[in-house]
Amino acid sequence: MNLKTALLALSALVFCSCADNYVSLGGYAQGGVYSVKYNAKGVKVSRAEAQAAVDGILEAIDTTLSGYNRKSLLSRRNAGEDVPLNDMFRELEAISEHYKALTDGAFDVAAGPLFDIWGFGFTADSLPSDEAIAAARARCERREVLNFNAIAQGYTCDKVADYLHSIGVKDMLVDIGEIYCEGLNPKGQGWTIAIDTPADGNNTPGASLAGIWHSDGGAYGVVTSGNYRKFYIKDGRKYAHTIDPRTGRPVEHNLLSATVIAPTATEADALATFFMVIGFDDARKWVEGHDGIEACLITSDSTWTSENF
Repeated sequence: MNLKTALLALSALVFCSCADNYVSLGGYAQGGVYSVKYNAKGVKVSRAEAQAAVDGILEAIDTTLSGYNRKSLLSRRNAGEDVPLNDMFRELEAISEHYKALTDGAFDVAAGPLFDIWGFGFTADSLPSDEAIAAARARCERREVLNFNAIAQGYTCDKVADYLHSIGVKDMLVDIGEIYCEGLNPKGQGWTIAIDTPADGNNTPGASLAGIWHSDGGAYGVVTSGNYRKFYIKDGRKYAHTIDPRTGRPVEHNLLSATVIAPTATEADALATFFMVIGFDDARKWVEGHDGIEACLITSDSTWTSENF
């Protein structure tokens, strides 16, 4: 799955001499760059030690959960190898099964074969036959191939945040494709995060903004899922990368993006994917019926935000 929010380019989010206690970490991870900013006041761990620890977490996730790393536990398991699975793998698998049950199957990390046959996974196939869809759905039911793309980035943010908590950090922003933020930014205000305009061709985060979310200083995962960056058009018809595991086919509603605010980035990531599967009306009803979850839902002709977004 895939972020879709961008940090607003404000001085409040940039490490500067007016906020000497704030530390910035960064590097490459999960097919892009990551950024971590935190208030180091009272923290005994050096910047270099924190950087090494964060890089270690990212490496562990890559070697465990990445479908792009052919030597990862996930890739080896999917290839049929009898490989022992570590605690991290089992934890995320259990979390994923929880969200599968919660969403009545609309969120399913075993739906990898469907993404493959529609050309959005690890193959280049597209426009499958009804027979191919049925065969792929049968493989999903057998849990043959897992794909954690719809939840792994949020999970990664939470793992990095857990580490920062362990060394005493209270003010932080973790951006690893998805976002976890807590506390205050270098100017003593809640973190500010922008939402990209969900328009076809808007492939540069921050280039065009649909809105801005302001944190109140609490602990939040912030994740956007959308259909405007991964799609293809054949015979004049658009096929979006969001597949409904219950039907085996790409969704056809007019919800373009769903930005979710939740207590953790893992939860926000799973719910953003879920909302993109079920569409605007059902997503809105779900948010309105669940305390602690806020959302911004953008369709082809309107934008809706929950009461406390």
